[in-house]
Amino acid sequence: MLQQIYPSPTHEYEFELNKDMHFAASHYIPHEDAGDCQKVHGHTYYANITIGGNQLDDSGFLINFKHIKKLIHKRFDHTLLNEDSLFSDEDPLKFPTTEVVAKTVCEIIQGHLDTLEHRPVCLQVFLRETPTSYVIYRPKRGKVS
Repeated sequence: MLQQIYPSPTHEYEFELNKDMHFAASHYIPHEDAGDCQKVHGHTYYANITIGGNQLDDSGFLINFKHIKKLIHKRFDHTLLNEDSLFSDEDPLKFPTTEVVAKTVCEIIQGHLDTLEHRPVCLQVFLRETPTSYVIYRPKRGKVS
């Protein structure tokens, strides 16, 4: 992956961790306004996940990078996103658009972070779908879903 600077969320945490990754996945958007995107097609998604916190765990990590990759890459790489239980062909707020995928990635990460004693927070998910199109999802303070 090429070095890239991402927009940074404003926060007052002592630590900020960023994890870059990519995954290849296909999807379709089951809505007439989606045009050609109603057909199954694929992307190599590039993600940057930003996590903040004030405390480190017993091993000196905010979170181990490998855990972030395992949560997202293992789940979505080489899949049809529409078949994942977190997405729906019936509910427009659950169609696997880039916006919804970014929010879903954040919710998956935060779900894991909530199990950690030192309680880091997912601050931002930057998700690039094509070379010219990306979404940034930042949960409202105190709210991830």
